[in-house]
Amino acid sequence: MSLAHNHHHHAHSDLTNRAAIASVSMALFLLALKIFAAAETGSVALLASLADTGFDVLASVLTLFSVRYAAMPADDDHRFGHGKAEALSALFQVILITVSAILIAWRAIVRLDAQEQTAHPEYGIGVSVIAIVATLGLIAYQRHVVRKTGSVAIQADYVHYQSDLLLNIAVIIAILLDTMLNVRGADPLFGLAIAAWLLWGAYRAAGLALDQLLDREWPQEKRQRFIEVALRHPELRGIHDMRTRSSGAHDFCQFHVWVDPNMTIEAAHQIMDEVEQALMDEFPGVEVLIHPDPEGHKDEMGYLPSETIEHHDHPHD
Repeated sequence: MSLAHNHHHHAHSDLTNRAAIASVSMALFLLALKIFAAAETGSVALLASLADTGFDVLASVLTLFSVRYAAMPADDDHRFGHGKAEALSALFQVILITVSAILIAWRAIVRLDAQEQTAHPEYGIGVSVIAIVATLGLIAYQRHVVRKTGSVAIQADYVHYQSDLLLNIAVIIAILLDTMLNVRGADPLFGLAIAAWLLWGAYRAAGLALDQLLDREWPQEKRQRFIEVALRHPELRGIHDMRTRSSGAHDFCQFHVWVDPNMTIEAAHQIMDEVEQALMDEFPGVEVLIHPDPEGHKDEMGYLPSETIEHHDHPHD
């Protein structure tokens, strides 16, 4: 692994670690505020928000440990690194979000039956405003980290805190309708809507995590850009059997290339090094494995992707 690759790996690790610490700190701060407000108001929407924040604490702590573990370098037992710990963390968050949504929905149904009015609405509204401001700051930072690293664990946390933002807005609306406008049932109905939103967020986060655990291919645009960069080298006459995957914040790609059949091993090796360097310059942090084949060669065993991309600009003998 090159020095540039190591530097990129450490930079990503630092970013995800700081984002996870920020998430834990935020969750603990909001938990303390909402315990007080939920006890004073009795609002189901606020109680839903409290329950969600309680799960946020667990999820954020798990995210912190998972990104630290995922950042550990490859070793003899984990040659591809530990990146998939992030996807496992994201799946655990999905379970927590789902349980939270079910509990919120149950409490809202009970409250609909009782028709109780929310007490001390000013506490609920004040705490929700503070939570909105703090959450906006956190998700802006998380979005920055996800763009820089592609971390699926931070992405799952980001999705969750996005739902928290809407949840806190819903709490304010529900309390205003219930207490100021005397709309009975508004608070528990908003609780049910929040539960449905959380389940949707869990579904989205589960998809991201499963894509990594099942080694889903990169998006087509990214694959195409990768191929274009590789084919800039004049000695490559085609690319085939390209396979890609992601593990945490790390990308992996392997592919076969066509070269002149009369080329020496030393010359082919030099070309592969040049192609790898060009790809790592364009896609920092990616690990590339290239297998040279004589031009026109096709493997006959194993999985064969349908695409073969030829270097049409190169004159053929």
